[in-house]
Amino acid sequence: MGTKVCDIGDDVKETLRKFRFRKTTKNAALIMKVDREKQQVCVDEMLDDVTLEELREILPGHQPRYIIYCCKMEHEDGRVSFPMCFIYFTPRDSHMELQIMYAGTKMALQREANLTRVYEVRELDEMTDEWLQDCVMGK
Repeated sequence: MGTKVCDIGDDVKETLRKFRFRKTTKNAALIMKVDREKQQVCVDEMLDDVTLEELREILPGHQPRYIIYCCKMEHEDGRVSFPMCFIYFTPRDSHMELQIMYAGTKMALQREANLTRVYEVRELDEMTDEWLQDCVMGK
């Protein structure tokens, strides 16, 4: 069985572009989901000034989501950066057909978003500031 890649509409592409190039000094998240009937990616929510903890409370615990998260990182040498991370949340107990659709579309969406920092999360509890900092800093 081939992996079904869902369509990424122009509206989603435009939202991705705007999200990437906006000027902000706050953490922000763009949450996307797959519309199973239409077999396309759609924007679920765009959140400004959101922590990972708040994000965990917003995300559905049993459905996959794509999250593009931009957060403030303070480096040991005093520099501050705002890395943009692509987080692929795929809960173990989500519907298999849905997992396949998300997995099949992940690479296309990642390419569209033009992001190299890609992290997969199976449990919402794993998504912590320490986890993200370790990922981004390459620890």
